[in-house]
Amino acid sequence: MVLDVMIVSVALPSLQRQLGLSPAGLEWVVSAYALALATLIPAGGALGDHFGRKRIFVSGLCLFTVASAGCALSVSGGMLIGFRVLQGIGGAVMSSLTLALIAEVYPPRARARPIGLWAAVSGLAVAGGSVVGGLLLSVFPWSSIFWVNVPIGIATLVMCQLAVAESREPVPRPFDTGGVALNAVGLLLLTFGFVEASDATWRSPVVGACIAVGAVSLVIFFVWEHRAASPMVPPTLLRTASFGRACAVYLLAYLAFSGFIYYVTLFFQNVDGWSPVRTGLSWLLFCLPYFAVAQAGGWVQRWLPVAWAVGSGCFMAGAGVLGMSQLKTATPFAWPAACYILVGVGFGLIVPAVSSGAMAQVPAGSSGIGSGVFNACRQIGTATGLAILGSLGSAVILADWHRHARYLDPVERQRAVAVGADIAGGQVHVAAALVRGHTLDRAVASFLAGFEVALLLAGAILVASGVVGMVGLQRHMRTTAEQRSMTDTSIDRLRADAMLPGEGSPR
Repeated sequence: MVLDVMIVSVALPSLQRQLGLSPAGLEWVVSAYALALATLIPAGGALGDHFGRKRIFVSGLCLFTVASAGCALSVSGGMLIGFRVLQGIGGAVMSSLTLALIAEVYPPRARARPIGLWAAVSGLAVAGGSVVGGLLLSVFPWSSIFWVNVPIGIATLVMCQLAVAESREPVPRPFDTGGVALNAVGLLLLTFGFVEASDATWRSPVVGACIAVGAVSLVIFFVWEHRAASPMVPPTLLRTASFGRACAVYLLAYLAFSGFIYYVTLFFQNVDGWSPVRTGLSWLLFCLPYFAVAQAGGWVQRWLPVAWAVGSGCFMAGAGVLGMSQLKTATPFAWPAACYILVGVGFGLIVPAVSSGAMAQVPAGSSGIGSGVFNACRQIGTATGLAILGSLGSAVILADWHRHARYLDPVERQRAVAVGADIAGGQVHVAAALVRGHTLDRAVASFLAGFEVALLLAGAILVASGVVGMVGLQRHMRTTAEQRSMTDTSIDRLRADAMLPGEGSPR
């Protein structure tokens, strides 16, 4: 799934041109997938606890693979977005159970290394996605970025059948249908409102109504979860402070990161004229540091407290995003290269540490729903972050472009207004071809105005998430080595008092 995210990100300009997608349509290609993941991941965790984690994981894998083929065969933007939703549904039940499978196999004191490996494999998929996407698009049409999922899905299915053992909760929790529905409706309407603002305006009644009703639905959802007999999120999980704070950091970090990927890709390919291959290769400067640092997650957590790892990672990533906000067409490549590396190292610190912090105190019997909620936060951040940062960036771009259009003659002014959406999507050369005058420089300046505002906000959000991590995870300030010593002592006492069997074997 991570491979799919990066391949699609590199392919956004190709999809934009060949399917005629508006800025809102382009955002929906990403957000529809992420939104389906976000709304259904908690349900996927509950299904895994109830019917078997391996069985549900395999079901999601099959749906994801079939939907990928549907995306490849799409002939319109609407059809593609529909199959992206189905991809998200399949991905939700897979993503909700990855950490749960690790938690069920490894005892708490032994999870740092496998979780670090899990994060590192994600980093490798990010690297592979960016490069493979660029190479595929240099030879084949855009449909190839979805066809590549089919053999990968089949191979994963075979490995799951051979290597993954079945597990489930002995007494699974009942399904919270009302909670799932309220959460889905709230997130859908909220995201739809922000995305629609990219094509409409913030004064649009549809935009305002969707955001307002979505926000109210989410408030009702939180009230429901505190009063429902069998809430989607167990009350014990809600009362686990470290889990909630880790989820907040994860959501904020990926809210910022989704806007970063979107605008940087549009800038390099649409504005600066890079090829998909060059864009994909440039992402290696993010992916390789991410992979290296995440792979060392177990070692890092033995010596660096969770709060420090999360906080320093967020600050480094924030510095990289803030630096990238100052990008111009004449900027030497050394500048964005350094920014990529900072963001990669930062996220390599954040993901393993915040994942361990989230799962460290998940109550017994809630690993499936805990993993689901935690992973849902990443997808909520991706969907809403792209919607928020995308709509804000588009609003700034259009406002700047329309200010310039006021000084054109009436005929050229009409043409300039007509190409405003193209400029918001980074297609500045379209404007230069249709509007006379020094249009290309003006269009680039307008795009960069929105680009800068969106990335400045993304960087500020990462800094804020670092503060949340530093302050909110203070109870995890002990290193993993110290926590392991305390855990071993506690287990020895429990065994002596209650004559518990030895731990370490998979449940």
